[in-house]
Amino acid sequence: MLIFDLDGTLIDSNGVWLEVDKVFLARHGLAYSQEYHDGVAHSILQNCAVFTKNHFQMEETCEEIIAEWIKLAENAYDEVPLKPHVREYLDRCKAAGHRMAVFTACVPQHCRTAVARHGLGQYFERIIYAQELGEDKKSPAIFRHVAQLLGVKPQECVLFDDSLAACKGAKAAGMTVVGVANLYHAGTEPDMRELCDQYILDFGALL
Repeated sequence: MLIFDLDGTLIDSNGVWLEVDKVFLARHGLAYSQEYHDGVAHSILQNCAVFTKNHFQMEETCEEIIAEWIKLAENAYDEVPLKPHVREYLDRCKAAGHRMAVFTACVPQHCRTAVARHGLGQYFERIIYAQELGEDKKSPAIFRHVAQLLGVKPQECVLFDDSLAACKGAKAAGMTVVGVANLYHAGTEPDMRELCDQYILDFGALL
């Protein structure tokens, strides 16, 4: 079973959330920092909102924070491109008869927009949303749960992801891990290369 992350792995969308973060913080007179970036990167919205509210001691509720984020990103996923060679690789995997799924921390409505725009639904038998499971893609337990939902053992799965934390969790769960380079997380490349079974700059490396 091939399991793909979406944001930053299949689609080039991390810039969307960087811009959302900066606009949101500027509206509230708050400064963007590396500490903030590290606190919210690759997390589901619920956890991002809790971190943001606590980090800045904001008066807004987590629900209000999330609503503002979703509004700021409202139309962005209509324009987000695929990352290089993604379609060619998915076509090859489909032709080879590989089972494929998506496991993403992306907002479900944004994910559905991107999947529909690029016609990706034909490749995946299931899309699993970390947001609906209520947990970040970090712990081995969540990856074992995803494997169970897909009816396979973790040892039968290959995860493709640009997040170091996700790759660590999947690896600890027993999955094979392919790290995918991401310009917005370039600082994690040395650790990704050391941890992952394979590290690729883009999917052209697998063709």
